[in-house]
Amino acid sequence: MLGDDEDVFDSVTWESPNAPPTFDRPSARLPGPGFRQSTAESEDGRDPHDPKWEGYLITSVKDPVKELAETKDAYVSYLVSAKTNLPIFSTPNPSARRRFTDFVFLRTHLAKDFPACVVPPLPDKHRLEYVTGDRFSVEFMERRRLDLHRFLQRLARHPTLQRSTLLRAFFESTEWHVIMHQHIAHPPVPEQSSGVIDSISDSLLNAFSRVRKPDERFLTMREGVDKFEEGIALSERLFSRARTRTNDGNPEPGEDLTGDYHDLAVAVQGLGFLESGITDPLNHFSNTLLEFSALLRHNTQTSTDPFLIHLHSLIQYSHANRAVLKLRDQKQMDFEELSEYLSAVTAERDRLAAVISGRAGSTGLGLGAYIKDKVDALRGQDDDRARVERMRKLDSKIKELQDAVTTAHETSDAFSDETLREQKIFQRAKESEMKEMLGNYADGQIEFYKAAMEEWDRIIPVIQRIRVDV
Repeated sequence: MLGDDEDVFDSVTWESPNAPPTFDRPSARLPGPGFRQSTAESEDGRDPHDPKWEGYLITSVKDPVKELAETKDAYVSYLVSAKTNLPIFSTPNPSARRRFTDFVFLRTHLAKDFPACVVPPLPDKHRLEYVTGDRFSVEFMERRRLDLHRFLQRLARHPTLQRSTLLRAFFESTEWHVIMHQHIAHPPVPEQSSGVIDSISDSLLNAFSRVRKPDERFLTMREGVDKFEEGIALSERLFSRARTRTNDGNPEPGEDLTGDYHDLAVAVQGLGFLESGITDPLNHFSNTLLEFSALLRHNTQTSTDPFLIHLHSLIQYSHANRAVLKLRDQKQMDFEELSEYLSAVTAERDRLAAVISGRAGSTGLGLGAYIKDKVDALRGQDDDRARVERMRKLDSKIKELQDAVTTAHETSDAFSDETLREQKIFQRAKESEMKEMLGNYADGQIEFYKAAMEEWDRIIPVIQRIRVDV
């Protein structure tokens, strides 16, 4: 995997281990595999933070099938397939059958392997819609299929994740369980060896919940994420309210608009029995009301419900993006806290050196250092010998901390660069999804109103045939 001189960015991995790094700096050590996204520098006029796609990946999830039926180990498998021209794939049309736990493994390990990437979330297994329904019902399996389809679409839109060796195996491998065990046993990103950062307590590294020197670029991004999630949440709330008023989801007529039209149809039909001269037109009108009620219910199920599910999914996707921004802040806080710790250790070492040379007392570092000196004196320790030994240990600690600060600084800067790229990728994916989501909803409304107009157009001639004697 990585050599001894290539482990600086082990904790910051962004692309497939098999994809060669394309970001070179003459004065810096070459990063290990997976350090940078494949992006062009400014030589071709591109923004260095613009992502670069190496090809296309079109995915689909279909054909849910209940496996091991009539047993306690029954589960649902889905056919995952793709069309691609990416060189990492061995075939342009890979396909395989996978179950939900396979998707969970894929998502979990992509998030570990690519911490700077916005890895899309999976549908929540514990949402009320899933818990209250039969997980082997046609309706449940279709809803989950759509959620998994959207998950793979988001991965396919990502220029780094689409080239992941794990994603390739997910589509191609006939021995997926072997791949999973190998990935766990030999992860692309080795575990970090314990060092100075691990030796410092979390209370020190996380002493401040905010970055001390915030970058305006990321503050702006965070504000944008807040406003986006607020807008999507408000839209979801309003559409949910409208959906409940139109159709509360109960198959039986209830206190909603579809139920009102159903009740109105029954009332008009009863009126037809009383008006013998226009019984047939009234029955036709009653049937039109029933058809319109059914159209409302159908529109809710085929247009409004998918729209609401997509809105909720977008919020979860945005949460994943927020997590990457938070992780970038944590990388900067690690650097800032390590720098402060280095300053404190250096000051202590300088104080001891000044005391030994007779230039100053122990008050240079405050009350704590003074008390420590007095305690050492009470113990009968040789002051100079103890100070020299402490200075030797502090010199070693300073060297270790200097290396750690340098690494943390490089990691923080690298993570910031990758986060800037990631925000552009997420922005494009978000815009694409919103275009698709709003377009599908508009198409659904057009289809609904066209069908409704046809129903009402058919009843007009029937009404016109009613004879009215003047």
